[in-house]
Amino acid sequence: MENFYGFFIDNLLVIYLLAFTVLLGFEIIAKVPTVLHTPLMSGSNAISGVVVIGAILLVRFTESTDYLTLSLGFIGIVLGMINVAGGFVVTDRMLEMFKKKKK
Repeated sequence: MENFYGFFIDNLLVIYLLAFTVLLGFEIIAKVPTVLHTPLMSGSNAISGVVVIGAILLVRFTESTDYLTLSLGFIGIVLGMINVAGGFVVTDRMLEMFKKKKK
């Protein structure tokens, strides 16, 4: 328990920043009209790509005995790639709507 408390005290600013960004992101996305969700998702592919690269670097530079960090990095890679692939599929479907139909 003392280790957890020490970690919490050492990273208090980062924890506050994380909580603030989660709440801010939720508030911003909640105010976006439904029509704009698909273009926003397509734009967020770049952010997910950065998350994937960060997770790969995390896994690359972590010691092989640190299973928690390796697990979190693996989860970051998997979830980020799912988001990137899903974003590309949705963007492709959205762009199909604007193509002229062949007669």
